[in-house]
Amino acid sequence: MSGHIHFQPADAHGIARVVIANPGKLNALDTTMWRELRAGFEAIAPACAPRVIVVQGEGQSFVAGGDIEEFPHFRFDAASLAHFHEEVVGPALWAMLACDVPLVAQIAGACVGGGLEIAACCDIRLCGESSRFGVPIAKLGFPMAPAEIEIVARVVGETTLRELLLEARVLTAHDALQRGLVTRVVPDALLLQEAQHCAERMAALSPQAMRLNKQALRQFARGGNSGREQREPHYAYAPSDEHREGLTAFNEKRPASFPPART
Repeated sequence: MSGHIHFQPADAHGIARVVIANPGKLNALDTTMWRELRAGFEAIAPACAPRVIVVQGEGQSFVAGGDIEEFPHFRFDAASLAHFHEEVVGPALWAMLACDVPLVAQIAGACVGGGLEIAACCDIRLCGESSRFGVPIAKLGFPMAPAEIEIVARVVGETTLRELLLEARVLTAHDALQRGLVTRVVPDALLLQEAQHCAERMAALSPQAMRLNKQALRQFARGGNSGREQREPHYAYAPSDEHREGLTAFNEKRPASFPPART
């Protein structure tokens, strides 16, 4: 039985959830799930986008890598292996990175392999104390795909990624915090609450500011804009209602009232 990616609609705060589910396999991702992940994120349109998206695994695990049972069907042929990484996994991760909605990873238990790659595509990464992080695929006889190395290295840094790949090291939650891999570590029992509170704080902020920040951060990750003519479009928000409302509310000593969340 294949796993599934559940894209749940936004709540009253404008917070949607993406639940990765593969019962009995610690939510390991199969090919169908990677395709669903890509399709779901590519389908998010600006006109109906939620304020925040929380990405989580079903139950007590985030994602324990790929579904190894299906690997023999395509991993022993170079063409089919390249297709899997370049046309299935890579595009799913890039679809997450291209999303202008803030992404919060709610990480419980195993965050391994493909799970670590998905977490690296999120903006805020929260985890429980029992979480574990790694990419021990050298034990299975294969390396990480080049595009996936690029994505994870932006978050964990080259030194830590070399340790994860070449030593097959698995990090504890507090190891991950020290290395900048996660934003915060909380007791396991408080993880859901912390993720919800974090998402609610973000959902109360300016959606326009969030969108423009994510676009600028993506450009920074690509090497930045070297010329003023490339940066000028960023400032087109100047006369916008959200910009005016935010500053007016501050000067009037009241909470800002941004557009209502879409549910």
